[in-house]
Amino acid sequence: MSKNGRVLVAMSGGVDSSVAAVMLKEQGYEVIGITMKTWDYTHSGGKNKKETGCCTLESMNDARQIAIKHDFNHFIVDIREEFGDWVINRFVDEYMAGRTPNPCVLCNTHIKWSALLKRADDLGCDWIATGHYANVREENGRHVISRGLDANKDQSYALWGITQENLARTTYPLGKYHKTEIRQMAQDFGLLNVANKKDSYEICFVPDNNYRRFLKHRVPGLEEKVEGGNFVDKTGKVVGKHHGYPFYTIGQRRGLHLAMGSPVYVTDINPETNTVTVGPESELMSSICVAKQINMGKYERVPEEDMKVIGAIRYNDDGADGFLTQTGDDELTIRFPIGRSAITPGQALVLYEGDDVIGGGWIHKVSVPVNTI
Repeated sequence: MSKNGRVLVAMSGGVDSSVAAVMLKEQGYEVIGITMKTWDYTHSGGKNKKETGCCTLESMNDARQIAIKHDFNHFIVDIREEFGDWVINRFVDEYMAGRTPNPCVLCNTHIKWSALLKRADDLGCDWIATGHYANVREENGRHVISRGLDANKDQSYALWGITQENLARTTYPLGKYHKTEIRQMAQDFGLLNVANKKDSYEICFVPDNNYRRFLKHRVPGLEEKVEGGNFVDKTGKVVGKHHGYPFYTIGQRRGLHLAMGSPVYVTDINPETNTVTVGPESELMSSICVAKQINMGKYERVPEEDMKVIGAIRYNDDGADGFLTQTGDDELTIRFPIGRSAITPGQALVLYEGDDVIGGGWIHKVSVPVNTI
């Protein structure tokens, strides 16, 4: 047994997870690499059947070659069934409910960590590691996620849902580095097949980034069911026809094809009536956001009413000052004094104290326009 124990490293075949694996090996861990097959790209419904993104055959081969070169074991596991049941089905269900999902958070929370820990136990691993740009530490009996050093690559937002039990065995080797340093490490480690590989930003199971096409493929007859709904303004006046409520998101401006004299945005979606409400940008502003299905991080409960925090309402959101109250065992409410634009049900609300993740939840309800407070 190595001096630091045995660690199972999730390897997508990209530069970040590859460097994480070799870095841990250099630090004295016994590394086992694992690549998870999450989705069969030929079933995505797109015209272009070429696999792209993470966990493709090419990426799996890249990960395996790195393991061979640096003398550690590597396994490929098929989790397509559990991935499809949780992530893809909920992705579709959320759009059909008029919400905008975040599948990466769902995957981290319900699939990747449980799949990793199950295999870690089978392989006798003490730890699991990923190539995320974030940090985790133990403080006051809690395991606390905090932002990665590289603000442009920080991924703490996508990790808020990981339980305390799972965080206790998690390490993020890249959290204290910048992306440029990681690419240089890849060169230094001789990982030439991945050192300059481009980052993947698309949803892994929607390789062409066209979620509307994906929904049509997954829901037979969807277009016929929802085509021809009404665009309305906030008074209910019909201002045009649309292609179906699932194909629009809160805050959307492009692709509405409405001649109203000034730009308008999607401000609300009603799946029951197949109605999409539009209005000026000012009607996107809200001050109150309620999140449910919460997971607490730094604290077991929010320690005080109206706690001053930073609230992020979407990925790559820098966040804004707000006042947080725990309004139920499974509910958080934040008040943004100056309001936030396009707070979107289905996305995650993630709360920070400085760089530390306090907790988060799924945005359930948005209310109280700014000018009424």
